[in-house]
Amino acid sequence: MMKRLTLLAAAAAMLAAGGQALAEGKTLRVVPHADLKTLDPHFNTAYITRNHGYMVFDMLFAQDSQGRVQPQMVDTWSHSEDGKRWEFKLRPGLAFSDGNPVTAEDCVASIQRWAKKDTMGQALMAAGAKFEVTGQDSFVLTLDEPFGLVLEALSKPSGLPPFIMPKRLAETDPNTQVTEVVGSGPFLFKRDEWVPGNKVVYVKNPDYKPRAEAPDGLAGGKNVKVDRVEWIYIPDGNTSTAALMNGEVDMVEQVAPDFLPVVESNSDIQLTPSVSTQGMVVINSLHPPFNDERARQALYHLVSPAQMLSAMGYSEKYRVDDCRTMYICGSPLATDAGSQAYGKQDFERAKALLKEAGYKGEKVVVLLPSDHLSAPATMVLGQTLKKAGVNVDMQSMDWSSMASRRLKKDAPDQGGWNLFLTWGGYYDASTPLTNPWLSAACGNSLPGWPCDKELDALRTAWLRETDADKRKELAAQVQARAYQTVPYVMWGEFKPVFGTRGLKDIGLLQSGIPVMWNIDKP
Repeated sequence: MMKRLTLLAAAAAMLAAGGQALAEGKTLRVVPHADLKTLDPHFNTAYITRNHGYMVFDMLFAQDSQGRVQPQMVDTWSHSEDGKRWEFKLRPGLAFSDGNPVTAEDCVASIQRWAKKDTMGQALMAAGAKFEVTGQDSFVLTLDEPFGLVLEALSKPSGLPPFIMPKRLAETDPNTQVTEVVGSGPFLFKRDEWVPGNKVVYVKNPDYKPRAEAPDGLAGGKNVKVDRVEWIYIPDGNTSTAALMNGEVDMVEQVAPDFLPVVESNSDIQLTPSVSTQGMVVINSLHPPFNDERARQALYHLVSPAQMLSAMGYSEKYRVDDCRTMYICGSPLATDAGSQAYGKQDFERAKALLKEAGYKGEKVVVLLPSDHLSAPATMVLGQTLKKAGVNVDMQSMDWSSMASRRLKKDAPDQGGWNLFLTWGGYYDASTPLTNPWLSAACGNSLPGWPCDKELDALRTAWLRETDADKRKELAAQVQARAYQTVPYVMWGEFKPVFGTRGLKDIGLLQSGIPVMWNIDKP
């Protein structure tokens, strides 16, 4: 392994490809987990697009390290006793990167666009949400019925965070990508230096006014301490690790698991495990064989979290091999409800279920992201499917291409797909409404397009329940139903690890989202 880590020439060549010399001042060089191709943070749930969103946009509210909702762009707010009327006032001095002030109209248009795509936004609108602009910096939200998660929705940290953009851009159809980046956040996107497949550049936004509070989680003051941030895309884990070990970059967002033992021995590198993350096998429910729930259930009899996580290279201290909850082990809603039917690999039971579902050896298209940490686990899944008699067609591509491919509803033999692997961080997987594939109601636009009306009804009941104990009972019922209908399959729980070199104030990385504010480079 040490021999592999000496491939510095490759690392230097990759970094040199970034082009332009570093700007004067502090430049933070980061290896992101994927290549940035989509600039619209309301368009898809890809984490690389979410991370881009946090660089250049801001939100009305944010969640601190304890999950408590704190104001961000909002100055003051209040609500009626019955929870049906909410009033918001923006803090003074907010401006977009084009110099125009942030207005209440911008905020309302942004939230309305976001709500058409996001599950929490859709739930908010289903409660009869209506917005009224009452001034340049104020607006009112009224509801037909109480919605206990108003602030949680407006501060949603991941998946599709409700970032604020100018009204003229927010009026774009949510199914059409916004390609112009006019942000409201701490950094400016340098389109003139953006090289897809290679480099993304951000510079400090001189007009951004951070809050006075100390940073805490995703909340508080977004104080930028560097002049420039460069995302240098290095898909090879060997090359990115070598670059970090030798000071060519300052941070690797996701250290390749098989290199962790070597990096751990380097006193110049600090490793920061992020929040727990749940692996997810996403299933296309539109086409055979997985349009039949019995075929989807078969996957639970085949998937081995220990095998898949081991293939990725995570040691036991960074993984949980047997986690039965869909809400992240150790989270407030964690439960084993519905999991009793599964528990260990059972190839004969899987084969029987596939046969009952009408599977007759047709090709099953599995998407393999060659530049993503999930690639080894995907290979294990493919081998396991073959062992169960499935005719696997493994199609390799980069992660960004897969993010586009997974949107296709075409039949698998006509450019579509059957299965791919992804994961959801703590923020995305810890409730029935934030877990993307658990929360997707019938008619959703989420890749896989799961639909179960009984699951929809249970989720709605959970959403409307105000008693904490009853909400937990309903969450267990949601999970039990999901184990039957299988909108997706869990394949293990693990903690991705950030690697940094010589940086200060990196505590915010523990949120699992690589926010660049507060980090300093001496």
